[in-house]
Amino acid sequence: MVELFSCGDNFSALLKGQLNNMSKFIISTLFLLTLLALTSNSQPKTGILKSTTYRTEKYEFSMGGTIVLTGAPDGSISIEGWQKNEVLIEAEIELNAPTEADLAKLSALTGFVVDKDYNSMRIISVGTHDKDYLKRVAKKLPKNLIGLPFKINYKVKLPIYSDVEVNGGRGDFNFSGIDGNVSIQFLEANKAKLNVSGGTINASFGSGDIEVNLLASSWRGRFLNVGLGKGTMQVNLPANTNAELDISILQEGKIENGLIIKPRDREEVNDKRISARIGNGGATLSFKVINGILKISEQSQ
Repeated sequence: MVELFSCGDNFSALLKGQLNNMSKFIISTLFLLTLLALTSNSQPKTGILKSTTYRTEKYEFSMGGTIVLTGAPDGSISIEGWQKNEVLIEAEIELNAPTEADLAKLSALTGFVVDKDYNSMRIISVGTHDKDYLKRVAKKLPKNLIGLPFKINYKVKLPIYSDVEVNGGRGDFNFSGIDGNVSIQFLEANKAKLNVSGGTINASFGSGDIEVNLLASSWRGRFLNVGLGKGTMQVNLPANTNAELDISILQEGKIENGLIIKPRDREEVNDKRISARIGNGGATLSFKVINGILKISEQSQ
């Protein structure tokens, strides 16, 4: 990795690249916050029936492939890496409707579909939130059933060495045991936990309570980049971590720094920004919050 604040003729170009990355992060996160505001009124109505069904699917899938999961507007997502050359999908589907007959209609339309070839898999949530889907499969669905709230809670296990893309709505989020190229976009994470040690990870959350636990003192990969629009982020680093830290509060809030960092030339350590090398340096660990609190500390033994 290129050091964040290196000297020489390339410094201006590096700084410009960092500012461009920050601008992209702000635009992406503000887009998530806008979606959150537009969808905040989808709460269950009173006086309706509820049902919960379960679905489990298992597929052979070799390491090194790409898995894309598109979650429902509401529902938790848990992603875990394992040693098997398989993908295991467990889904809990919660529905709301005025009558038992309506629940049966919605049950036939709500869930997920899997599109798979030899090295890629797409897991796509389907339901009444998707107008194009309804046009294809349920043109005559009564209008009073369109837009009723539902949840799909996912637990997915997949090979450790996989590339992963996750698009989530509102709910809890857990991610662990994956070493690959990872992209995470989550609208509103009530509670999110990332247990990570390597790969190339870009994660963006519109709002929530985010916890990031590094499981190795040196990052095994290109970089880790976690952004949050509004809320609290807790970052826990192992003792003797070797990394380049890039930590920022972009608007309102502060950094609560529990590390002992001695700034070098051109490095910055304050309650709005930390840009510094720790240990022997290494991959860049980037954590940014637009509005909120960012806590960084050393993991307890």
